[in-house]
Parts: sequence; C-alpha cells; structure tokens
Amino acid sequence: MTADATQPQTGRSLLPGFWDVGASIHAEVDGLTDQQLDWTSDRWEWAQWSIRRQASHMASMLYRWMLLRWGEQLFPDGSGLDETQVTALAASQTDRALDENLFRDIADITRALDNALVLAQGALESHTVDQMRSLTIEAEQGPHWDLMINAHPTGIDRNTETGISILTLEGTFRHMYFELITHLFNVQRLKRAQGLEASVDLPRVGYWTLDGWDVSEA
Repeated sequence: MTADATQPQTGRSLLPGFWDVGASIHAEVDGLTDQQLDWTSDRWEWAQWSIRRQASHMASMLYRWMLLRWGEQLFPDGSGLDETQVTALAASQTDRALDENLFRDIADITRALDNALVLAQGALESHTVDQMRSLTIEAEQGPHWDLMINAHPTGIDRNTETGISILTLEGTFRHMYFELITHLFNVQRLKRAQGLEASVDLPRVGYWTLDGWDVSEA
C-alpha cells in the first residue's frame, strides 16, 4: 500500500534528526571508563562539565522542556510519570541534570535519555506541521540566547529587552535538537582532550556552528 498523499505531514518531517541522534550519543559514550567519563579541566570552560554530566544534561534538558514547559499541551491526560519521577528527571536539585543520586551510572543516564527521545519522537509524530508551527509557549531566556537565536530561522520570537520569548512547538524541538548536537560536540572535544577519537561525524547544524561560538580545542 502507498501512503495517503492527503494525510498531513507530521513533526517528524521537520526534525528527522531525533531518530538518529540517540545512536550517535551511544556511539560516543559506550566503552568509556569512569575516569574518561568524569574527566574535567579548568583550562577551558567547555571542559568543566564531564562527559557524564554532558549526557545527564542532555537527558534532563529534554524532560524539562517537554514535561515542565510543554507538559499541559503535550500531555493533557498526563505523561504517565509521578511527581517523584518528574523531579528526578526534570527538576532535580543538581545543575540542569538528572538527579545524580538516582542516575549516576552511564547506563542509567543513557536509558533515561533513550526514554526521553522516545517521548520526543511520539510528540513529533502525533502533531502535524501546522500544529508544530501554531502551538506556542512563553519562556524566559538568558543573555546567551542573543547568540543562539541566530540558529533559528523561525519558531522563536525573542524580546531582547525582557528576555521573554514566544516559542512554537517547532522552535522548541529544533532548540532541543540543536542542544543535543552541540553537547555531542562537547563530548567529542572532551574525548579528544583525553587522546580519544570521536566516533561519529556530526551534522553541521546547531549552536556549535554559529560564528562567535567557542569551538576551541585542547
């Protein structure tokens, strides 16, 4: 059977990278020792977060956007997670990462990340392109967005004076994808700083490709 050409396209057509990025993250972290996962350096700002922390942040970032900011619209009947689970994943007391008391082992972190990607994929497939571009939220964004906004052709209307932005669902998911790719770049240069080789070729998208972004290496 052929696909019905009259069926509206879904969000997957806008952001197919959500179906590839998980494998790239696994390729970069699988097989690393605890010492390699936890290596940091004060010499470069990008090296102050370890590979483990980068992975934990990637997972928590997805949950924070989908559960805390978009939760009422994405999951009007509930996400299936209780308050304790949401706190551990999206609102933990650690710095923008999963609760380290529960998600310390890299296998637990990547499992949480995989589950977040499944949640994101489901949201993309259950919303049409029109919905992706019409549904919005309001969010306060820090001054780092003065540069990051340049990566977004549409979907984020930023007020530089107040720091308040109107984000469409498309703009939000594009931001999440760009975050994943940019933190993957950080993982790769953390590996190179330890004499390790990167495992995948990154797509030339995301914040790390912007003029003015710190792409320094060890």
